[in-house]
Amino acid sequence: MTALSGCGKTIEIGDTSQPASSSPASSTPTAATTDGAASTPAATAGNAALQVVDSTAAQAGLHGNGGTVVGVAVQEAPPRWVQLSAVTSDQLPAQHLININQAALYRFDDDSASPSKSACTGACTGKWPPVTVEEGGKVYMAGVDPKEVGAIRREDGQIQITVGGWPIYRYSGDSKPGDLNGQGVDAKWFAVGPKGEKVTGKG
Repeated sequence: MTALSGCGKTIEIGDTSQPASSSPASSTPTAATTDGAASTPAATAGNAALQVVDSTAAQAGLHGNGGTVVGVAVQEAPPRWVQLSAVTSDQLPAQHLININQAALYRFDDDSASPSKSACTGACTGKWPPVTVEEGGKVYMAGVDPKEVGAIRREDGQIQITVGGWPIYRYSGDSKPGDLNGQGVDAKWFAVGPKGEKVTGKG
């Protein structure tokens, strides 16, 4: 495995039927790009490592959104880095996760957390884009325990982030910060909490 530096952990990417495993972050640094993504992928073919960093992107000196898109925009290329933040809102007082663009993040009842597996494929991903990151990328966080964060490799080869084992998604119908238009859709899609829990009501 490639050695990655920082306060947090490295995670190996499981396939869609296997949970991701984790190991402590090494103290040996790897070269990084200017936006903070590791420039050297893991040595194990087909099972690259991500770094989960127990700090925000801003604390790491990063600006912008790492390449994460908003709303109905198609994520043409995986973001170089992703940030997960636990927040509350008037609409949903219980803690739930948002990304760097302040878009609400969701989980799907038809998915599995143990092992981590996504049931949202094909046309589903147009409405519910998986939260993905490029190989060797980093996941920053605020109010989320690094131990809860993992990743799977989807059937299309994309790397999807998991929280508490649950694959996480955006909703294409959320176009501005604070939107929670995906909450309760089909009685299967709900905001995801900082431990991967389903958030259905007040905290």
